[in-house]
Amino acid sequence: MKWIVTGLCLMWNLIVFLLYGWDKRKAKRGQYRIPEKTLLLSALAAGGLGALLGGRIFHHKTRKWYFWLTWICGLIIEIGILYYIWRS
Repeated sequence: MKWIVTGLCLMWNLIVFLLYGWDKRKAKRGQYRIPEKTLLLSALAAGGLGALLGGRIFHHKTRKWYFWLTWICGLIIEIGILYYIWRS
């Protein structure tokens, strides 16, 4: 069970990472964008690492303080979930 949850967390973070890249690509092309609320909620839903890496690698949403705060909170939530799963 531990490995399944860990694998799901990794897959979710990959999806969030790709979501940030996709939104950056849309921004460069002037296309319809992914709502900020979606990006923020995906980070808070245990996708903090993927969002943080996506923001840094794609240079996307890094100037907005509330994105940084959400990425850090999402990362803390993710670490807490994995800690709880692996400690029990």
